[in-house]
Amino acid sequence: MTPIPFNKPFMTGRELWYIAQAHTNGHLSGDGQFTKKCHAWLEQTTGTRRALLTHSCTAALEMAALLAEVEPGDEIIMPSYTFVSTANAFVMRGAVPVFVDIRADTLNLDETKIEAAITPRTRVILPVHYAGVACEMDTIMDIARRHNLLVVEDAAQGIMSTYKGRPLGTIGHLGAYSFHETKNIIAGEGGALLVNDARLAERAEIIREKGTNRGQFFRGQVDKYTWVDIGSSYLPGEVIAAFLWAQMEEGDAITARRLALWDRYHAALAPLEADGLLRRPRVPDGCVQNAHMYYILLESLDQRTAVINSMKAQGVNTVFHYVPLHSAPGGRKFGRAHGELTETDRLSERLLRLPLWVGLEAQQQQVLDALKQALREHPAHH
Repeated sequence: MTPIPFNKPFMTGRELWYIAQAHTNGHLSGDGQFTKKCHAWLEQTTGTRRALLTHSCTAALEMAALLAEVEPGDEIIMPSYTFVSTANAFVMRGAVPVFVDIRADTLNLDETKIEAAITPRTRVILPVHYAGVACEMDTIMDIARRHNLLVVEDAAQGIMSTYKGRPLGTIGHLGAYSFHETKNIIAGEGGALLVNDARLAERAEIIREKGTNRGQFFRGQVDKYTWVDIGSSYLPGEVIAAFLWAQMEEGDAITARRLALWDRYHAALAPLEADGLLRRPRVPDGCVQNAHMYYILLESLDQRTAVINSMKAQGVNTVFHYVPLHSAPGGRKFGRAHGELTETDRLSERLLRLPLWVGLEAQQQQVLDALKQALREHPAHH
């Protein structure tokens, strides 16, 4: 019996054909015809003012930090329960991450704790849409408006998810997507910056093109291109964009299949939640999610470790998620916690992610059986 992996990248079947086309076109560096198709898809699907492909979501966040003009000592309000890139992109500019606790229901930044963390040094609020479920963006945008702060959405997990009908990544001033192979729509590595604030659009292009006005040159707006600003090489090669285009074409179908898997987990685990054996994910009203992941919350770290080991012995690979940044060596060195991060500490130790990938359909029952067996062997002690 082959073990069931936690993740398995899905291929539509057209990726290699499009890569061959890019090769035939003789354009393999960035911003060729496939990049343009991806930009157009993102702009049409989300309604963002400007979408720019990057070689990773980390790169998109680094661009956001440059566009936000953060300086050494400036503060960024963000959750601790997130990937290191969320903080690192700003730490590289000398900024200080200020970690605020998460909500118990969604594991997203607790919007009720943001305002108390604001100081005269605060420049950016950085919500992370965990598991593709939206943060409480109306409240966050209202706080940002009143305090004249920039909002950068880390929507790495949020493509095809919405908040009150608005695509994630398009609500703040800037948004970042990931196309890493663990995401719903993939390019192996890859990302995108969504520029929602018109004032930042032109500079975003320049920063992405090594600080040159190359985009304006190709549009005939300047007669030669030259170095005008700081920047780096944030664009992906055309081979990546060709692969990504095959995925974007199937974006709706991929999301529908993932949602069907998510729904099956959710229905099958409802009786276990009713019996107090685990807690299922919460999706608040007004949030439409993309089935990026299915997680459960167990009683304790010890129980989670035992369940992971039991399921692995049964041929099913499950994983936990982030080590909270505030407790990591880098977090202690570069950032600070605002208040007690009780929920962050409590929930991060209890969260377990189940396999969820397109093609799992035939084996999903095996995952559920293994989980039920593991919970029988290692019950909660409450």
